[in-house]
Amino acid sequence: MAFGLPMQMRPATLCADKLANLIVGVAKNFALFIAMVIVCNGVHFLLKPYSQPRLSSDILVGLIVGNIGFVRDLFEKFNKTFGFIIDFGMMSYMFALVGKVVGALFTGKMLGIHWPESVAIGLLLTTKGHLHIYLAIKVMGCGSVTSISSVIGMIIAIFITVLYTPSVVAQIIKRAKKRVPTHRLALQSIDPSSELRILLCVHGTHNVPASINFVEISKGSADPGILVYVTDMIELTNDISVTLEKDEGVQTATVKEKEVMEMREKITNSFQAHVLDSGEGITLKRTMALSTINNMPQDICILAEDLMVALIILPFHRGQRHDGTLDGGNQGFRYVNRKVLRSAPCSVGILVDRGLGTLERISRCQVTINVAVIFIGGKDDREALAYAGRVSRHPGVKLTVIRFLVDTNAESSRLVGYRIILPEQENEMQLDDECFANFYEKHVIGGRISYMEKHLANAAETFSILKSFEGQYSLVIVGKEGGVNSILTRGMNDWQQCPELGPIGDVLSGPDFSMTVSVLIIQQHRLKGEIDGLDEDFSVMSYNKI
Repeated sequence: MAFGLPMQMRPATLCADKLANLIVGVAKNFALFIAMVIVCNGVHFLLKPYSQPRLSSDILVGLIVGNIGFVRDLFEKFNKTFGFIIDFGMMSYMFALVGKVVGALFTGKMLGIHWPESVAIGLLLTTKGHLHIYLAIKVMGCGSVTSISSVIGMIIAIFITVLYTPSVVAQIIKRAKKRVPTHRLALQSIDPSSELRILLCVHGTHNVPASINFVEISKGSADPGILVYVTDMIELTNDISVTLEKDEGVQTATVKEKEVMEMREKITNSFQAHVLDSGEGITLKRTMALSTINNMPQDICILAEDLMVALIILPFHRGQRHDGTLDGGNQGFRYVNRKVLRSAPCSVGILVDRGLGTLERISRCQVTINVAVIFIGGKDDREALAYAGRVSRHPGVKLTVIRFLVDTNAESSRLVGYRIILPEQENEMQLDDECFANFYEKHVIGGRISYMEKHLANAAETFSILKSFEGQYSLVIVGKEGGVNSILTRGMNDWQQCPELGPIGDVLSGPDFSMTVSVLIIQQHRLKGEIDGLDEDFSVMSYNKI
């Protein structure tokens, strides 16, 4: 109901005269209003926040159409004027149709739009327009035809319009699906020599130290560097909403709540201080996701899509206490993380800070941070390996790649070897070997990265190896679904506390693991085969920039 009167309401308003006859002593306009309310899903129609354009198109036009229906009985002299009515209806419809299509073609030519799209726009304008009403009223005023002719003419125009609307919309959806990107917006598919664009989300100032160190190691070398959009995740509450001030844009606003303004200023100053001090190769920009918890995942995804980032970094919903343990966390932010993982237009990483923020700021020469990346197999592990390749170029990072392989000599592994391997799994295994071989040739052979293999028999041995990481590494990079179908992780799901972290990430972030090892869990972008939102009647998605 964005532009013009809804199609189903127009015939209903023409029948409002029958309703007026049933309601004794009620004015026809009130009867017409009641008819519109019934058609528009009851009283919900009355509760929508109408702006001036929607008020005129949704209510006033309905009153105009209904008044035409009140002028004369619909069936009066129907047989005498049927032939002329058909001629008038077709003439009115064709005049409106041709005018809108020609106008759309002319405008499309000026704007460089291809003619099929221009024709489709013209046809859609016919489904949502008031030209038929205007023509009918003008012809009635000239006395050329009767009121009954005008009413039937409009009904004919509406009926014919409904005939071609589904085919036009289906064609638009078909063409839109063909234009969906066929490549993944993932780190693995991005040229390593190109600039990396990251959307870095923070809950507050407590996330800043770890985020700064993350940005520093993510830039790799100063050339080509990274572009980071530091985004504040601010839940829209009643206290904050009353302080909002609308900007010039329709869907943008500025937060004037004192606590939020001070928090954002501290975050900005901290990042800017790092960039000025040792931030060569880092381009910093500030954004904000201000919405309710339910809408925040959508806002973050839209923001990432508009900014064309390759990686979204979300803070873990649980924070570390002074004694090293993790608190209960914010379940609202956990909901946001899980929804973003499901709908993100790019790769997503969840950063579990267990000491990364307490490290001294990593510079080029002074501090060295030990980082490990675990590779078992799968698309997420390949994405983690691609990110690790960028990190390895930082002079302050000492990277170790640890590959977990199945020990074929173990009895439990031999039993698993008898299972049927599906073609999809075989293809994934081939991609794993190709990806790792390429990474080994580029980075490991040159001696820049340490490499070790661990031959394991089952998940119990995997857990023991992970426990041995305590004190060796400050950051461990893993894929979310790494080895999800492998015997090396089988059974770990039985004691998972946070499934959104994957089997390995959940173990590394658990209470039984080291309190000094931070974890970055990466999920590769899932390429969707359909366009989200095409089945929605109306959707408003906005974000705020500063």
